[in-house]
Amino acid sequence: MTAVHSRRAASAGLYLRAAVADLAIPGAVEPDARATLEHLYDLDPSAAYDRLAEVDPDAARVVHPNDRRRVVRALELAQSGESLVPETAALWSTSMRHPTLVVGLDVTADELERRIRARAEAMIARGAAAEARAAMAVPISKTAAKALGLAELTTLPLGEATDRLVERTRRYAAYQRKWMRRIPEIELVDGNRPPEEVVDDVLDLARAR
Repeated sequence: MTAVHSRRAASAGLYLRAAVADLAIPGAVEPDARATLEHLYDLDPSAAYDRLAEVDPDAARVVHPNDRRRVVRALELAQSGESLVPETAALWSTSMRHPTLVVGLDVTADELERRIRARAEAMIARGAAAEARAAMAVPISKTAAKALGLAELTTLPLGEATDRLVERTRRYAAYQRKWMRRIPEIELVDGNRPPEEVVDDVLDLARAR
């Protein structure tokens, strides 16, 4: 099973849930309030985490004390009577807002491995290493710096970088496969076939609705 590739699986999942299901969005936080909590954390991370453990023990159990952004966010939510941890741990806790067909491509592990390696090797052959070095030569955000392959292609020999990129992508794909299995009533289609056959199966599923 594979999912649409994105920089971060969580973001892709959030976009899908927002599109097809009811998604509760916490309210905005005043910039001054966030700045105060960030200052609190910067002064003493342990004290800030202890404070979180007091006001929202559930959030403290899932947030690492060294994760400044999430500790601050959890404290923000606690101050407004909300929690970083949802009432239910279910990824999809509500039904779809409208009749929706969600299709996942089912690909064998061996075929997925082959595709991941072929893609990595093709990217490198087209100059991905030079592109990565150019990207790292200028200031970039912390989120962008975590993009798959960026660190590997700028710090390791190409052969080792390729293997590391394949391994990281494999783990990323495993996370996506696990995430996709939780979507209610997802229909799986064999992806180890020509595209036109896959499309025909998807259309058949849609017509049967």
